[in-house]
Amino acid sequence: MRNTKVLNKHSSQINALHLTNMKKSENQKSDPGLNRRSVLKGGLVLAGASLLPGISRAVQKNSDTREDSLQEEIPNAGEHLPGRRKLGGTLEVSSIGLGVQNMARTYHTTIPTRSEMIKIIRKAFDHGVTLFDTAEAYGPFECERILGESVAPFRDKIVIETKYGWNIDQKTGQRLPGLNSRPEHIKEVVEGMLKRLRTDRIDLLYQHRVDPAVPIEDVVGAIKDLISQGKVLHYGLSEPGPQTVRRAHAILPVTAIQNEYSLLWRGPEEIILPLCQELGIGFVCWSPLGVGFLTGAIDDNTRFAAGDIRGVESRFSPENLPNNLALVKLLKSWAARKQATPGQISLAWLLAQKPWIVPIPGSTQMAHMEENIGASEVKLSTDELQQFNQELSAISIRGMRLPQAVLDFSNVEAPGKG
Repeated sequence: MRNTKVLNKHSSQINALHLTNMKKSENQKSDPGLNRRSVLKGGLVLAGASLLPGISRAVQKNSDTREDSLQEEIPNAGEHLPGRRKLGGTLEVSSIGLGVQNMARTYHTTIPTRSEMIKIIRKAFDHGVTLFDTAEAYGPFECERILGESVAPFRDKIVIETKYGWNIDQKTGQRLPGLNSRPEHIKEVVEGMLKRLRTDRIDLLYQHRVDPAVPIEDVVGAIKDLISQGKVLHYGLSEPGPQTVRRAHAILPVTAIQNEYSLLWRGPEEIILPLCQELGIGFVCWSPLGVGFLTGAIDDNTRFAAGDIRGVESRFSPENLPNNLALVKLLKSWAARKQATPGQISLAWLLAQKPWIVPIPGSTQMAHMEENIGASEVKLSTDELQQFNQELSAISIRGMRLPQAVLDFSNVEAPGKG
């Protein structure tokens, strides 16, 4: 249910944010650096690739799905402007971004209306979103095209992040086995990205998964070349092994790590988040709403359509789902207490963890995107956060976050050089 009171309160923040954006854009015109700027087979390849960073779609028992709830949270970002955060201490973005991964094909294999996706992206910008996430693998290629067309009118006022690394034929878009981060391939991929995104630079370029056949030193060398040419401004890694992060960062500072992170999956808290804290790296979390689970759209009667990867995630199996719904029950109780939604509570908690964490939920429905912007007004006091965490500690999530064949691509260390 939409929180219109919250949306009305948000409008003044939006206006102020865009006035700031306009001033910043004018100042940047004098800065040439800123102005230029499968091993998996069959259906699992498609499912695994479509599950990569940027997803947060929720499904219901029927076709009225709450997919990719976009929680446009704009919290107090400390000493930075309200609604802004910095990745790697240098790249300023909105405190929540928008993932466009499913705008070419949803989990249910349906094809969203392109014109409506463009409207959603542009409306998100109107509401203060400045970080937009995509990848060559999404479509493949099509989501980059949709994003490029959508943001063309305000390209210089936003940050575009995209990803390379899957073995995709750059001429045909055919998915080939495994990964490909060979330097010459990275450079070829970037040329295609620039055309599809209708831009002359990529603000933040991620390696989608660490390639176990290519030393990270060679990968970063290619990135340095692209940066020197003005085609890439910042770079990052997605789901990497921690030692690979250290090696990459020693050559060229990493701006951001992009991993799955939410109340449903808190794995990054063990190693990756402390590593980001130590090295001053930003953290962008994909699937911050637990592929829709944290919005309350899934219950113990939910069964997933053929081709929906959530149907093979054991955390959503009939055996584990009833136990895991205790988390949703907790969120609903707090949503009632705070006059918010379960998804809004989820993002309020997530953003309270660190000032350099930026979630990138997606949305294929305008009403949900606009409703979720209301999360900007959800504030958890120190005492409330402590109480929430105490209640949260009593809940243990059962089941794996992904099929093992997909997980095998995460937490991989790149081979040594020579």
